[in-house]
Amino acid sequence: MDHLLQTVKIDINHKIYLKDPQSSDLGKRIIEQGINMIFELGFDKFTFKKLGDKIGSNESSIYRYFESKHKLLLYLASWYWGWLEYKLVFATNGISNAEEKLKKALEIITSATEEDRSVMHVNEVLLSKIVINEYSKSYLTKEVDAENKEGYFVIYKRLVKRISDMIIGVDPKYHYPSSLASTIVEGALHQYFLKEHFSSMTDCNDAITPTQFLTDLVFNALNLETNE
Repeated sequence: MDHLLQTVKIDINHKIYLKDPQSSDLGKRIIEQGINMIFELGFDKFTFKKLGDKIGSNESSIYRYFESKHKLLLYLASWYWGWLEYKLVFATNGISNAEEKLKKALEIITSATEEDRSVMHVNEVLLSKIVINEYSKSYLTKEVDAENKEGYFVIYKRLVKRISDMIIGVDPKYHYPSSLASTIVEGALHQYFLKEHFSSMTDCNDAITPTQFLTDLVFNALNLETNE
């Protein structure tokens, strides 16, 4: 799978960026160090000036790629969801049994990210932590409806639709496939956040993973056995 991911270019809405950061060495350094700095500082304290100092470039050069740090966050989140989508497609493509396919999809979507360095300028582990901690800031804005119309969240929505379709494949009569699919994706982020910061609010810990919890939740909602 890692070899296949090396050959895949994740297609991100061109309206999110001014110049494709994957098209140049500087753009790739912006992505690589942007991930490192947002993880270290947090999104609120992160600035393009600090990023420019880190990569040894003028702040203005970063603005040639992204008009704001909000757009950079949207780009990083879109890249993460696209990367996860490719992993999901590759991992489930050869599975014919609908229940097994859904179970594998849940594993891909909800498991802790492991670094594979399939794309050298993207640290997937740090990026996943950024998505867990910061993703809501990309859409909890006054501009969310306009940005949605522009297609900024299309990869995220497509990923949810894939899971929803798998749920329907298991139980065509289930009334809430989209709600359950979005709960899986958002619930995984939330459980990892709670596990890290508010441990008394979750049963997930070193022994119980968000994957186990969400798999149990889904299969109980569909009245199926997890076979564990």
